[in-house]
Order: sequence, then structure tokens, then C-alpha cells
Amino acid sequence: MASTNNQGTPDPQVTPRSSAPRRCSAEYKARILAEYETLGKQAKGALLRREGLYSSLITNWRQQRDKGAEAALAAPAGRPKADPRDKEIARLQTQVARLET
Repeated sequence: MASTNNQGTPDPQVTPRSSAPRRCSAEYKARILAEYETLGKQAKGALLRREGLYSSLITNWRQQRDKGAEAALAAPAGRPKADPRDKEIARLQTQVARLET
């Protein structure tokens, strides 16, 4: 809401906004996405206005979420494979210890 001066005319002074990009936490993004996906078309617009967001951000956040889910599902289950160099190092260490005695 614009403020008015003594004559009742609107004050043209605009409050400065930060020029730095806004950072959102993963929890915030997940909460907004969950809420956004349950709403109707008009309520989605109201949510975006209330939070000061653009629909393109929602699209980007969905892509980030889906990419993260795909990466998590593509990761192999269980322990990672042992490095063959570690096995060779252990073999050489025991050989050196045996030769030194």
C-alpha cells in the first residue's frame, strides 16, 4: 500500500529492493512445491503472489526435485566396490613385512 503525504497525494518514493538473488532452502522449496501441486489454478496464482515467486521458479524446482530423485534411484545399493589398488597395497605391505623378518 502506498503512503500519502499531507496533501493526500501518493508518495512517489519507492522502497529499494535487494539486487542480490534470493536463496531458498531445500525445505522451503519442497514445502512450496507440495502446497502448489495440491491447489487449483486461482489458488496457485495467489500462492505465487503471496510468496513473491514466479511460475518459472516452480518449473525449475520441479526439475531439480525430479533430477535429484532420479540420481538417488540410479545410485547402486550396498557398499561401494573396493578399489583394486588397496588390495595390491595390502599384498605388497605383507610381502615387505615378510622380507624384513
